[in-house]
Amino acid sequence: MCGIVGYVGHRQAAPILLDGLEKLEYRGYDSAGISVLSGGVLDICKEKGRLSVLRESLKNNMPTGTVGIGHTRWATHGAPADFNAHPHFNMDRTISLVHNGIIENYQSLRDWLISMGYEFRSETDTEVVVQLVDYYFKGDLRRAVEQALSKIRGSYAICVMSSHCPGMLVAARKDSPLVVGKGDGENFFASDVPALLKCTRDVYYLEDGDVAEITADRISIFNSYGAPAGRTLSHIDWDAEAAEKGGYPHFMLKEIYEEPEAIERTFRSKLSESGELNFSDIGITEELAKGINRAVIVGCGTAYHAGVAGKYILERLLGVPVEVDVASEYRYRDPIVRPGDLFVAISQSGETADTLAAMRLAKAKGARIISLTNVVGSTHSREADAVIYTVAGPEIAVASTKAYTTQILCLLLLGLALGRLRGSADQQLCRSTLEEISRLPDMIRQVLTSDKDIRRIAYRYSAASDIYFFGRNIDWATALEGSLKLKEISYIHSEGFAAGELKHGPIALIEQDTPVVAIATEQRLFEKLASNIKEVKARGANILAVCPAGADLVLDSADESIIIPECSELVSPILSVVPLQLFAYDCCISRGYDPDKPRNLAKSVTVE
Repeated sequence: MCGIVGYVGHRQAAPILLDGLEKLEYRGYDSAGISVLSGGVLDICKEKGRLSVLRESLKNNMPTGTVGIGHTRWATHGAPADFNAHPHFNMDRTISLVHNGIIENYQSLRDWLISMGYEFRSETDTEVVVQLVDYYFKGDLRRAVEQALSKIRGSYAICVMSSHCPGMLVAARKDSPLVVGKGDGENFFASDVPALLKCTRDVYYLEDGDVAEITADRISIFNSYGAPAGRTLSHIDWDAEAAEKGGYPHFMLKEIYEEPEAIERTFRSKLSESGELNFSDIGITEELAKGINRAVIVGCGTAYHAGVAGKYILERLLGVPVEVDVASEYRYRDPIVRPGDLFVAISQSGETADTLAAMRLAKAKGARIISLTNVVGSTHSREADAVIYTVAGPEIAVASTKAYTTQILCLLLLGLALGRLRGSADQQLCRSTLEEISRLPDMIRQVLTSDKDIRRIAYRYSAASDIYFFGRNIDWATALEGSLKLKEISYIHSEGFAAGELKHGPIALIEQDTPVVAIATEQRLFEKLASNIKEVKARGANILAVCPAGADLVLDSADESIIIPECSELVSPILSVVPLQLFAYDCCISRGYDPDKPRNLAKSVTVE
């Protein structure tokens, strides 16, 4: 969730650390700091607030030195404050450390260290780690880190430096991402690839239990047994330009407008040279398809909503029961998992802690695990039995857009492939759906041409204190996601409902002029949804309908509308959410907020 950058080489470290941390701002943070080995002494500076505050503090006092570590912190243990910010250091300031994750047994370790004479300056769990490293340090920094970590329970990605070991950094990971960047006469650590792209595109992805030691000209990676680990060097095939705004005012808007290309790229990546669906690379065979008796989908937030849409899609195409669960709750109910169950874990980053825990539980009980993620080399992708990459491209904004639509597309394509092999999906339906998917990028482009109309509507609705979304069947998934997008970035209270549930409680919230967004894409349900609209209009609601031009019953009942191209039920959740993403963005801008950095949120939630 927080950001880590480490550098050792021949250049001044501080500017590289600050630039790298800037590329990780999208992950969410409330303080920032750096530590640079300068003249044999650790020069540490950290500030509460944005990275700009730290830059200003260093403006006339930039530390000099070619080895350093940096961090952006999102508060877990201890309030946002200078003294709780990273890097943390030992009592004589000879060792400094940055950490992502949570140390579960920090209190007992802290009490023990205090009994040994150690003093603590912060309220954080992280400070325990650096004091433990100090306790075990006898001249070998890697050995001290390994001994310290053996006493720790929890999740971590750490990077450590010491004035006693100039020219060296040591890092380790467990359940929190960390990569090693390979340069020419310089090497790097980072919690995510964008921090390194300005300097290198060659990286090693550390695995759980790995400890890495880098100097300017050497990278050594060791596994949890202390033996050399043969990690594969990966080349990143998207460059720094892909992670920049490209002329758009915000990453979120850029990523919404990238959805047609993302959808096309995702679709093509799942086709063979002959144009047929091809999932053979992840072991999707006729035997496997016919052996599926049940499927389970888990995810958090937006990924969970993709799973809700996926439930409707897979049940229609496979003819088997599909459960969809909030990953953060999954393992606490002692779920029933049978050997052979198909288990799909959805995470944009492939590092979501709750989803990873659910995935591990299901795998231990014999389920076949498919990771659906956007990040090559992520923890989810390495631990799953098979992985489906969304290939959406870099998504920087915290509020997910193109990752969501490509996740649903991957679930649809997987369902079509499995349904064909099982013989459970009508062949004509499969052919027509694939043909419709090929037209989907142009359909999304058509929606994007309505941006000015959507902006006009959003600016008027943005003054509301509450906005509600509803839909029926698969449109309910879109209502949930539209509501989440709005509350994430505009801070307007919002809820998404299944339209039929209105009369069972939520209608009590409707007052005069309450905005209600009705999503209607299925012709067979237009009449029922029109009745729901009349119910809330009778209580004074203002209705914004998102529907195709032919939905006369819905349009006649609505006050305003956003027209989308007519589409089938299976494709609809990919198309109908796009205007709601724009609506949320425009409400946010109208209220004067930054959609890329919503308060209290982070892009990748790597702690429980």
